[in-house]
Amino acid sequence: MRLEVADRLALSDLVHLYASAVDERRFDDVVELFTDTAELRLPDPPRSLEPVLRHHGRGGVREAIAAVATVTRTEHAIVGEVYAAANDSTYALGRITCIAHHWTVADTEITDVVWHLRYDDEYLRTGPGWRIHGRALTINAIETRPVRRLRGQP
Repeated sequence: MRLEVADRLALSDLVHLYASAVDERRFDDVVELFTDTAELRLPDPPRSLEPVLRHHGRGGVREAIAAVATVTRTEHAIVGEVYAAANDSTYALGRITCIAHHWTVADTEITDVVWHLRYDDEYLRTGPGWRIHGRALTINAIETRPVRRLRGQP
């Protein structure tokens, strides 16, 4: 089965909406981009860079995404997207590569923890449109960088 151009565009929009909503701290919007029965699989850095923690349903997604609120600012740059159709027209797969910056401020020191990561996604077509039904985040590398100045710094 082939994935239509309109579906590829809709899936790309979904992926970019996720990144934008996380960076803008619109966590309720992030949760709505997942299906009711979604599974979010996350690593446990630095112990594990592979997905080892499982969060189920929108409640689990909400709980997991709350960890992002502990950093001062984030920026997710989507640098690659590959989508594939499945045998069912309501289901698709994606592999998304991303560079995610996590800036924190401690006293006068600003640090950027950069994750070079990939999302292995499963998407489901729902009434409102495509939603993330499964997402596994794998970190390929972690960098830590000093930062001179950060917009919106407290």
